[in-house]
Amino acid sequence: MELEAHARRLATLGHPGRLAVFRLLARRAPGGVQPSEMGASLGMKPSTLSAHLAALAEAGLARAERRGREIRYRIDLATAGALVDFLAADCCRGRPDLCAPRTIAALTGLTEPLAMTDKTWNVLFICTGNSARSIFAEALLRDLGEGRFSAHSAGLNPETGLNSFALQVLERNGHATEGLRAKGIEEFEAADAPRMDFVFTVCDRAANEECAAWPDAAINGHWGVPDPVKAEGTEAEKAFAFAQAYGQLRRRISAFVCLPFESLDRIALQLRVDGLGTAARAEDARQ
Repeated sequence: MELEAHARRLATLGHPGRLAVFRLLARRAPGGVQPSEMGASLGMKPSTLSAHLAALAEAGLARAERRGREIRYRIDLATAGALVDFLAADCCRGRPDLCAPRTIAALTGLTEPLAMTDKTWNVLFICTGNSARSIFAEALLRDLGEGRFSAHSAGLNPETGLNSFALQVLERNGHATEGLRAKGIEEFEAADAPRMDFVFTVCDRAANEECAAWPDAAINGHWGVPDPVKAEGTEAEKAFAFAQAYGQLRRRISAFVCLPFESLDRIALQLRVDGLGTAARAEDARQ
């Protein structure tokens, strides 16, 4: 029975379109994604996407959740995890040394504390243009982290300079802006780039993109914040959008720096980071 169920799931994932949808949902786990966002990211017609989502749901690999008029799809982590366990048990026979290096990383060291208390954590924030949101996050972590973090930021398609509204918000809140600049993600893909302990996406597009993997990164998170650069209206209304984005990221990072890093293993810390994202979204909705 178990063999047949897993065979159906593997057959479902055997279609390139369904596999692409599944991978996008996996990158956004444990959060959900709206169909319109998936379609735009994957370049799929609504009818095609709907068929793929229905097939994944029938196989138990994805599920829909309705909140009012909004529908979001999530990967079913229990089913997906069971499939991975099923494959790994036969492939590795309980011996991680037989598996590929990235599989070893997934199967070993998960319950070890990440480091001693005097470690400086490397953190990378990614968004689209690296002109506002990820720059806010970099400056906030640098200042709120009290020297315990080395904060970095990058963009998928970096702007030529920082947004003037973003600079005003940072200066008004007492952050030094010297040295901040828009950077491309390729700076952090180079062989001599610092090893990242945490990688956060702060916009949906960056979360959906198939960015280069950081195999050694202990923790990944998605802290989606609306893009203030796209705000329309008067100068005051635009300025308010930037202040709002700054406030949302400040709440997330203020909670992040208070986590007991030295006492949590990777799994526990990943769950705490996921929880921060969920709690922050709920708080944002109340603002």
